[in-house]
Amino acid sequence: MDAAEVEFLAEKELVTIIPNFSLDKIYLIGGDLGPFNPGLPVQVPLWLAVNLKQRQKCRLLPPEWMDVEKLEKMRDHERKEGTFTPMPSPYYMELTKLLLNHASDNIPQADEIRTLIKDVWDTRIAKFRVSADSFVRQQEAHAKLDNLTLMEINTSGAFLTQALNHMYKLRTNLQPSDSTQSQDF
Repeated sequence: MDAAEVEFLAEKELVTIIPNFSLDKIYLIGGDLGPFNPGLPVQVPLWLAVNLKQRQKCRLLPPEWMDVEKLEKMRDHERKEGTFTPMPSPYYMELTKLLLNHASDNIPQADEIRTLIKDVWDTRIAKFRVSADSFVRQQEAHAKLDNLTLMEINTSGAFLTQALNHMYKLRTNLQPSDSTQSQDF
């Protein structure tokens, strides 16, 4: 799975918008949306929110967790913990990117939020690299990846998979095969 596919999955996450138009319920395969009334908040998938925002048909409300104080606490907590901490959304990075790219005018302190999310991301990726290094050095057979998001696994997974394949090849080449017979004198 590549980054574009992960972003596609993230676009199904629900966000709140305040429409400036009226429309009855929309019946879609993925579920019913609406009704849409001017000034009344409604939850819609991110893909629809971005589309409506681009057409100037709504105002986006940032998710509850997209607040500078909450993100600072989340960043500090992530830095203190030795393991990965739960994120407020399994698609926190993708949501932030899409919302800030398409609706930064609706998000207070957008630049600070962008910086804080990048700090959290960098901390988690560094933690992942340290964990992967320890995993490889100790020649472990399996790892537990609790609280990693799909994008984080996608970003670092290829590297880890290749490293494990190389380790496997090295191990199998170093082990004597059963067909080799020793000569007794």
